[in-house]
Amino acid sequence: MNKDKNFNDWDIVIKGHTSLFDLKFKELWQYRDLLLLFVKRDFVSFYKQTVLGPLWFFIQPLFTTIIFSFVFGNLAGISTDGIPKYLFYLTGITAWNYFSDCLTKTSTVFRDNASIFGKVYFPRLIMPISIVISNLIRFGVQLLLMIIMMVYFYFFPVIGTGFHCTNGLFFFPILVVLMAMLGLGLGLIITAVTTKYKDLTFLVTFGVQLLMYATTVVYPLSFAKSKGYGYIVELNPMTGIIECFRYVFLGKGEFTFSSLFNSVITTLVILVLGIVIFNKTEKNFVDTI
Repeated sequence: MNKDKNFNDWDIVIKGHTSLFDLKFKELWQYRDLLLLFVKRDFVSFYKQTVLGPLWFFIQPLFTTIIFSFVFGNLAGISTDGIPKYLFYLTGITAWNYFSDCLTKTSTVFRDNASIFGKVYFPRLIMPISIVISNLIRFGVQLLLMIIMMVYFYFFPVIGTGFHCTNGLFFFPILVVLMAMLGLGLGLIITAVTTKYKDLTFLVTFGVQLLMYATTVVYPLSFAKSKGYGYIVELNPMTGIIECFRYVFLGKGEFTFSSLFNSVITTLVILVLGIVIFNKTEKNFVDTI
């Protein structure tokens, strides 16, 4: 080691105590190659030993759509606002699956990668971000399935139903970013809390399933309003996102700019809070996990 080397000449300096808001975003860009490797690892490792592989991307939402259509559409008789039942449920499932995948997989980052975090230094935030990016592949495949179904119902319409795409499609990338940010923010908060309270890990999957029923995935917002619960459902930031998602693709729904604005503000607050908590926890989580 060169004794004359100045402290400021080092590329990376690891300190025991840093500011709570020292988020090291610059390092994320410097480690972008590692980020791509983690994205590839997440995708390959999950489906490497499965028989059907990526076909599960199609199978899961398709069967879920069929079940929802039978239970909520046929048995419960819940209206779909004039949208074909299969298309109504599939749009909600496609958006919700991406959000829930980002949340559940990010919520176990510390536990699943403790061995790596304890041996090698790299910006820890790369790991949850890689999960969000790798989930885009699954989301893209399910989005393709949704478009195929839209084409089918366009040429073979169901009597009494209809839909049309709107100019709001230009805002579709923003909706995807919002879903990713919301899932990432909540996941970061949960993974930080579960380093000390591991019992919460068992509640995540169950809680996400319950949260889905507090979102307009299996029923339209108009139905919730007719039952007097609309104001509660609208408090869920995913409600505004899903309603906007349906509106831009199908031209129907209870979409309003105020509900979308509420979703944007809530998402940004949760994301910032999640990053700050994650940044604080990752400095000493190895000692408590």
